[in-house]
Amino acid sequence: MESKRDEFRRYLEKAGVMDALTKVLVGLYEEPEKPNDALMYLKTHLSVAHPDQAELESMRTELHFARRQAEMLKEENQRLTAELQKYLAVESLSKEEPSEQSAPDQDEQIN
Repeated sequence: MESKRDEFRRYLEKAGVMDALTKVLVGLYEEPEKPNDALMYLKTHLSVAHPDQAELESMRTELHFARRQAEMLKEENQRLTAELQKYLAVESLSKEEPSEQSAPDQDEQIN
C-alpha cells in the first residue's frame, strides 16, 4: 500500500500538481482577509495559475493578431501624419502669398 502512495505522490510531483497546490495554498494562507469560500478561491487561483493548452494557443493567436493590427495602425498613422503635414504646408504657403482675387483692381478703386 505504501508503494502505491509513493508512486502516486511522485506522479503528482512530476506533473506539477504539488507545486501548483502549494503555491495556491500559500497564497490563501498569506491573504490578509480570508475568503468565505476557500474552495472557490482554490478553483479560481488554480485555473489562473495553469491555463490549459487550448487557452494558451488562443491567447497566442489573439496576441499575434493584436500586434499585427497595432503595426498596421502605426503605419496608417505615419501615412496620415505625413499627408496632414503636406496639407498644412500648402495651407501655410497660401496664407503667406496674397491672392489676386483678394486684392482689389485699380480700376475698381477709382470708380
